[in-house]
Amino acid sequence: MASNMDREMILADFQACTGIENIDEAITLLEQNNWDLVAAINGVIPQENGILQSDYGGETIPGPAFDPANRPAPAPPSSSSSAFRPVMPSRQIVERQPRMLDFRVEYRDRNVDVVLEDSCTVGEIKQILENELQIPVSKMLLKGWKTGDVEDSTVLKSLHLPKNNSLYVLTPDLPPPSSSSHAGALQESLNQNFMLIITHREVQREYNLNFSGSSTIQEVKRNVYDLTSIPVRHQLWEGWPTTATDDSMCLAESGLSYPCHRLTVGRRSSPAQTREQSEEQSTDVHMVSDSDGDDFEDASEFGVDDGEVFGMASSALRKSPMMPENAENEEEALLQFAAEFSSRYGDCHPVFFIGSLEAAFQEAFYVKARDRKLLAIYLHHDESVLTNVFCSQMLCAESIVSYLSQNFITWAWDLTKDANRARFLTMCNRHFGSVVAQTIRTQKTDQFPLFLIIMGKRSSNEVLNVIQGNTTVDELMMRLMAAMEIFTAQQQEDIKDEDEREARENVKREQDEAYRLSLEADRAKREAHEREMAEQFRLEQIRKEQEEEREAIRLSLEQALPPEPKEENAEPVSKLRIRTPSGEFLERRFLASNKLQIVFDFVASKGFPWDEFKLLSTFPRRDLLHLSNEDTVLCPHRCIVMIRPKVIMKTLGKRQTAIPFDLVTQLDPNKSLLEVKLFPQETLFLEAKE
Repeated sequence: MASNMDREMILADFQACTGIENIDEAITLLEQNNWDLVAAINGVIPQENGILQSDYGGETIPGPAFDPANRPAPAPPSSSSSAFRPVMPSRQIVERQPRMLDFRVEYRDRNVDVVLEDSCTVGEIKQILENELQIPVSKMLLKGWKTGDVEDSTVLKSLHLPKNNSLYVLTPDLPPPSSSSHAGALQESLNQNFMLIITHREVQREYNLNFSGSSTIQEVKRNVYDLTSIPVRHQLWEGWPTTATDDSMCLAESGLSYPCHRLTVGRRSSPAQTREQSEEQSTDVHMVSDSDGDDFEDASEFGVDDGEVFGMASSALRKSPMMPENAENEEEALLQFAAEFSSRYGDCHPVFFIGSLEAAFQEAFYVKARDRKLLAIYLHHDESVLTNVFCSQMLCAESIVSYLSQNFITWAWDLTKDANRARFLTMCNRHFGSVVAQTIRTQKTDQFPLFLIIMGKRSSNEVLNVIQGNTTVDELMMRLMAAMEIFTAQQQEDIKDEDEREARENVKREQDEAYRLSLEADRAKREAHEREMAEQFRLEQIRKEQEEEREAIRLSLEQALPPEPKEENAEPVSKLRIRTPSGEFLERRFLASNKLQIVFDFVASKGFPWDEFKLLSTFPRRDLLHLSNEDTVLCPHRCIVMIRPKVIMKTLGKRQTAIPFDLVTQLDPNKSLLEVKLFPQETLFLEAKE
């Protein structure tokens, strides 16, 4: 195990040899090779630069001499962060110990793991596979080497392989499986994933792309277009199997090697392309797409030559501008844009939204999820040679117009004038961020027009795609449909969330309504109870007043009674016993000469008014006092104050009560008790009137 000092020296030599400036990356590569300097250098330096080895031993390995005078030209810069430059190490070179290499070999539905030293040959791997797979070495093709096909005598060390490797076996000379098993294998292949290692020839950049077996060759080419900005019609491929003759063929049927297959793509050469344009690197189409030298070439594919394109561009410049310079009112500017567009290219064109960009956002994004649409922003530029071709042949195509009308809100702006361009970049920076604004700012004139596809999200607006003018109707339609698929998936999630939110809000509204009705019911009950209590209080007050007045009348009657005579009196005394309805008895002595009226007053003074009770004798049963139905009693408490045959006046404090009535009796109340035979004693009954 190397000491810390040795590791520092190894790290310094490794960085000097490989040109890797990132210390963390260099340490990671050395640790992967157990701090073996030679193995680490061989893992990152291509073999054409020679095998550089360290001096920790004093011996050297014969290898291609490194001559600075004859140093090959540097390769084009790679996109990897571990770019390097070959440097001659300052120390001597020693031979390292053999490395163990791991191989995972796939054949149809089988995987075989092989572990060998790097001093072994490719043929030895095949011999091991012959025993495992029961396939003769002569019938076996071992594929998957990064350097291409190798001979059986090739030593593994010379291939500079990493520790872990993946290979696969082909047996073209062996008969295929039976038809039933072939159908099953095809179905299995459709469900498998193919790794396509695609090299972009011009920039020497490698892409590792995964595709399902059901994907078509056309889909692969479209994805490569997104990565390299090479339109499908300009792509020049190497490495497709001879059976892959149709772009509509799926990968499982095309004869690709499984699980990985190497391909190379480049741009078809064109007389119009210059050397400078061919050396420019392509970038991601979603940011800054490269179409520099192809604009004129693409124009020729639409059926017009270069001179015709320039003629169309110059004629467009002679027309009135699409939008007034330094347009402040966006609505008026877009009205002029739509009118001028119709005059140039006809009435069959997308329906441009008339209003500000914010209003277009509101129309497209800030509505119910089911009503949302994608926003398409068309950026026009009169000075681009592609503008007239794009507008007349792509943007005004009936299929494009119909698809945009159904699924998009289309908003447009003219970037020909610098003031209008600056205004749009300000809007773009505010709504989409500085990255998208910088992307549009760096676009060259001949890369216009641009078509931006925008999808609204909960917290931001996402630019799904940037489509340049060098395209075809089919490619434009495919880009729009791909954006629509992404939008539809997001829209379904938004609809689900919105339905759940509305359901929660409906439940809350129902709960609030029930709560409101409950409050109203409680308030109604409380008000009814309060009214009832108020009515009871009022009746209680009336009752108390009546009782007070009745008590006053009773007391006045009681005070008006003559004193009760004693049993031993000079005058005859009549003793009356009166039974009340409750069973109690009222007893009192009266002078035999007292009138019957005094008895009536006595009974009334005990709380039995004559409008409610009648007085009966025992035998014969007779009503001593009876008021006819025509009698009128004006006393507010319906209580007889004093019984007299005519109108009587009774003073109660300061109040006077008049009770006019005619007395109809069986016994004359003015007669004495002696005269009515209530002497010397008698029992009477009080009975309530019906």
